[in-house]
Amino acid sequence: MNTRLLPINVENIGKFVFEDPGRYFLGDWTLHLSETGQDAANLLQAAKQLQTSNLPLAFPTETVYGLGADATRTTAVAGIYRAKQRPADNPLIVHVCSLNQLRKLLMPSLDSPGKCTNDNLEDPIPAIYHSLISRFWPGPLTVLLPLPRPSPLAPAVTGSLSTFGVRMPSSRLALALIHLANVPVAAPSANVSTRPSPTTATHVLHDLSGRIELIIDGGPCTIGVESTVVDGLADPPVILRPGGVSIEMLRQCSGWENVTVGYNDGVETSTPRAPGMKYKHYSPKARVILVQGPLSLKAVAGYIESAEKIGLAKTRTWIDEDLAVPGKPLLRGFSSQGRSSVFRISRGEAIDLYNNSNGSTINHALQAVEADDRADTIQVSSADLGTNAASIAQNLFSVLRELDLREVEIIFVEAIDEAEGHSAAAVMNRLRKAAELQIQV
Repeated sequence: MNTRLLPINVENIGKFVFEDPGRYFLGDWTLHLSETGQDAANLLQAAKQLQTSNLPLAFPTETVYGLGADATRTTAVAGIYRAKQRPADNPLIVHVCSLNQLRKLLMPSLDSPGKCTNDNLEDPIPAIYHSLISRFWPGPLTVLLPLPRPSPLAPAVTGSLSTFGVRMPSSRLALALIHLANVPVAAPSANVSTRPSPTTATHVLHDLSGRIELIIDGGPCTIGVESTVVDGLADPPVILRPGGVSIEMLRQCSGWENVTVGYNDGVETSTPRAPGMKYKHYSPKARVILVQGPLSLKAVAGYIESAEKIGLAKTRTWIDEDLAVPGKPLLRGFSSQGRSSVFRISRGEAIDLYNNSNGSTINHALQAVEADDRADTIQVSSADLGTNAASIAQNLFSVLRELDLREVEIIFVEAIDEAEGHSAAAVMNRLRKAAELQIQV
């Protein structure tokens, strides 16, 4: 199967027209497509594929790239699981372009979805979510809703649960795609299961080339980690997955003052209530070691073993020179480009430091090799994730993928304080799920 990149610049697709500009996408809206240019034509092509094809397509959202299919067609949803090699009990999130579309899902018999008032029909969206929707939609927040009976959703979307997750993305390109297709779109991240989520079209192509036909290239994602998933049907409400909306932000909303954490950062064994809960996720090919504390050659020496290439993913305090032997500069071979650098360290000196600090008498075969002997050096690929939670979240998956492409065998990642920003808990959740080992220095 030939996989094509379909570039679309959302600025060129046409004009969004809002019935109530004050309500933005939460009210009724339409899209007047441009009659000239390739971007609108490409968008129409993608929307038609969503309507008719059983093959999913990849599209950008503000969080990560999604792998989308018509959520109401069983054969289309099956294509998502096939392309991703995704476990069948891992539920999918449904994406909608308006509250009208969501209400129609919840109450298919509703003649005028979106027009519910106290004077006619009760709103099928539970009242507990109204404050969240007003503040965070469209945006990186997924809410758990009761599955209507009979359900218009394909059974595979829910993973046999009595609830389903839904969100309205803030990406205008995603909203336009869903609007033109006129179907709710089931979409997990557009990667092979367990791999780091994709934040560019190139990431998707790397994972899914030959498995899907179409990837919409709308540029890099702005947030970089998946949506927060909440369950307001529980009492008290719970967060099932951390994401772009923090617990502090949720607690500012009516009815959510006592929201609690309902997830752990390990791999759960029970039936998952939301994506990202049960299985190993976000892992590059390299072994990931999450480090709480300062970087030093002594700290990493006990884990490098026979590795020829290692990676560093730095946040706020680590610098490359931390891996120098005290009193000596880094070895030659240092090069730098943008946020990344490559240099070499001495395996022998690292082992010496480790053995001396631990009182070891192990006679390592490489221990006595001179520091300037490049045959006994380790190549270090170093990348900056950013210095605040938002930039770290945006760069996290991209850096893990970049270090994988450099064929490093181990990636040491600098941990951050989960309380330092809105996305910090999400970053640490993803890193703990990706890490094989966590160490405290």
